[in-house]
Amino acid sequence: MLELAGVDKRFHGVGEEVRAVDSVDLTVNAGELVALFGPSGSGKTTLLLLIAALLQPDSGTISFDGRDLASFSESEASDYLLRDVGFVYQNFHLMPRVSAIENTAIKLLLSGVGAREAQAMARPWLERVGLGDRLQSKPHELSGGERQRIAIARALSGNPRLILADEPTGNLDSARSKEIIGLLSSIAHERETAVLLVTHDIEAAAIADRTCMLRDGKLLEDDPRGASRTALTLDPHTPAAQA
Repeated sequence: MLELAGVDKRFHGVGEEVRAVDSVDLTVNAGELVALFGPSGSGKTTLLLLIAALLQPDSGTISFDGRDLASFSESEASDYLLRDVGFVYQNFHLMPRVSAIENTAIKLLLSGVGAREAQAMARPWLERVGLGDRLQSKPHELSGGERQRIAIARALSGNPRLILADEPTGNLDSARSKEIIGLLSSIAHERETAVLLVTHDIEAAAIADRTCMLRDGKLLEDDPRGASRTALTLDPHTPAAQA
């Protein structure tokens, strides 16, 4: 479903060059949840933005369903992000003056679904993330964790073929985090969706089909069926190491 080969992304500052993503090779298959761990500044979010076609790599290729993202026109890239990708942003990106259900339905509306049908399609996802009783609440009336769950429901509402989740449990308590990771795993396996999950949550290691470690832009590990316990323990940014 998703394949990265030799992907590089560099940023230039005053007198220095930072290689945020450094020769990354990665495959995420349909029906698979891959958890990506790494300390802050390791390039995880940059990698997601590249996969979402919101950034362009300096070298290497990123292919989705056999198509090189670099070959997409502007409209094709927009359609890819709107229809194929469900992106859970770290900072929510909610519209402040509209309700939870309207925020959840926005991608469907942009895809051409009518307002009533879009809200009907969005509602079950809000219920699945535990917000069935907050449909009409606006973001300022909700906690950070509740706003995060709206962002997750919005990403899932269009039944995307690829889910990119940037710290989706960062504002949630441990019980709700476990539920959300379990939901992403279920969607991957039941709907043949490819899921790439950037996280510091140790629970993801137990649920993910594969785990990877990114450090200084380099993909250091790609382990089937569970994270390297040594790598997770040595990463000072995981909850276990901070405890």
